[in-house]
Parts: sequence; structure tokens; C-alpha cells
Amino acid sequence: MRISVLGCGWLGFPLAQHLLKNDFVVKGSTTSKDKLPQISQAGIDSYLIELPKSLTDPNVDSFWNTDILFFNIPPGRGNKNVLTEYPEMVQGVVNRVKQNPDIWIIFASSTSVYSETGGITSEDDAKPGTASRPSGEAILASEAILRESGIDYTILRFGGLYGYGRHPVNHLSGKQNLKSPCKPVNLVHQSDCVRVVDEIIRQKRRNKIYNVVSDGHPPRKEFYRSAAKHFNLPLPEFGPPEDIQFRVVSNQKLKNDLNFSFSYPNPMDHTP
Repeated sequence: MRISVLGCGWLGFPLAQHLLKNDFVVKGSTTSKDKLPQISQAGIDSYLIELPKSLTDPNVDSFWNTDILFFNIPPGRGNKNVLTEYPEMVQGVVNRVKQNPDIWIIFASSTSVYSETGGITSEDDAKPGTASRPSGEAILASEAILRESGIDYTILRFGGLYGYGRHPVNHLSGKQNLKSPCKPVNLVHQSDCVRVVDEIIRQKRRNKIYNVVSDGHPPRKEFYRSAAKHFNLPLPEFGPPEDIQFRVVSNQKLKNDLNFSFSYPNPMDHTP
């Protein structure tokens, strides 16, 4: 089986390596020429693809000729036009691969499609106009494009990603008067992300939407101060608690449907 990983970066590259070991024919894309040798040396067919301009590039036609497309391109940070540009990019990809009627798109979505509040949050709770930030609205609109495309899809709403040199505490270390000390974190380890995608493919879970977050949801203050101590970083300082019912993203559907157990169920364990 052929799989093309659109966005062979921090998550896409280890996923590509994992699938290669499982006898997939793996193609990987990057926007950086410097990364092409690393991808090729891993045994992955490498492609330089920058959206949307590469959609009309005949030199990368073979990338789109695949059985599964793992779509792993997030909205650009700080893009003021994200509400229009990101869905347009997704629509462009859909149009590009639609000529292959058997293709299956696995879309790396985000829990940012949900409201910041509301308590226990399931896959049915994403509503247009309520996302936590504009990029979440853009992702939700893009999900709708996939669902209405007639192409087989699976939407994976990943929580905050961490593991192997990437930890969110690095963005907050030493900062003062941070808000929402009691807000639960909704995180997931890189290894579990790879395992979830592998199980989705193995179990052929098409035309489904899943939240991909670990079991534990410690409060922000407790989690980040503990992580800072673990990594010997300056402690972040938080302001007073707010009387808000923050969201806690549920992974129950994923665990039930896939019979899945997380290797890193609790972010408080501070794994590598």
C-alpha cells in the first residue's frame, strides 16, 4: 500500500519511518530543500511541495498518486487571512486528488476547533463560530470540505503535541502573571499520535472523526510548574484562578472504537 505524507516534519517524519517498517511504500513532502536528503536517506521518496503552488507542478504528480494521503499541514501562525486561505488550500488538495476515486485522506486536525469552555467535550461538540481561535475556525471549515468531498476521510483532532525535544513548557518558562491556572491541558505524545494513525489504517476506520488526546488533564499551573522543575527551567508564574468551566477533550470514542490504550496516558510523567 502507498501512503503520501504531506508534511514530513516533527510528526510526519516519524510516522513515515514507522509505516516504512510496516512495508508501506512511503512518500514524504517538505517545504525545505535542506530536509530532502534526510527524508531520502530514511528510505522515503522525497518531494519538495509548497502549497498551493505545487498543486499544478507536474514534477510532483507521483506524490499525489497514492492510496492514502496523510494531510499534515497546519494553518500558518499569525496568518490574518487564515479563514479563507487555509480552506482554499485544503480544497485545492481535494481537487488535486479527486481524480483518484479510491484515495483516503487522513487529516491532521486540532482540538482548537472546540470552544475553550464547556467541560467534557466530544467529537460532536465542534460548532462553527465557537472555535477557540481563528485557525480553529479555518480547520473546522476545512473538515467540512473533506466531509462533503465524496472522498473517504478520517479526521484526527490532535491535542497539543509533545515529546522528543518538543515540550510546551518551553514557551511559558519564566513568564509572569499567566492566565487560567486551573485550565486543564489537552495534550498527546508524539509516539501515541503515530500509533493512532497506524491503528486507523490497520482497522480501516474511514469516514470517522476522533479526538486524539491523552487520558490525563492536569491543571495548567500544576503541569507547567512541574515540567519546568523537571527540565530545570525558570518557573512560570500564574495569576489568580478564574471561575470558568474550561473544556476537557474526551478521548473515549477513540479508545472504544480502536480498543486503544495510550503509551503515555499522563502528561505529568514528563517523558522525553
